[in-house]
Amino acid sequence: QVQLVESGGGLVQPGGSLRLSCVASGDSGVNVMAWYRRAPGKQRELVARITSDSRTTYVDSVKGRFTISRDNAKNTVYLQMNSLKPEDTAVYYCYLLRGGISIYWGQGTQVTVSS
Repeated sequence: QVQLVESGGGLVQPGGSLRLSCVASGDSGVNVMAWYRRAPGKQRELVARITSDSRTTYVDSVKGRFTISRDNAKNTVYLQMNSLKPEDTAVYYCYLLRGGISIYWGQGTQVTVSS
């Protein structure tokens, strides 16, 4: 089993920054990690994804503003979010795909962008 614990969410003004962290415990193996988000009234969407060798992909709406990274020694993935916009308001979820088969989710952390 793998447990994912997110932190770093909160309230920020438009144009501000936040950094989300997600620590994986348990047998996380070789994995892909990602951040998803679900905004009020919308479906969950993939925000950014990073492979075990740090190849990254991003949804178009966050390119140039968000950066996903990982520290394999700490079993941690980060999401640095800059130039935040009100439309980035959502619950952000950490995701881990282990061995291409097993999927794990964190409990979510709220990000609110508002003046």
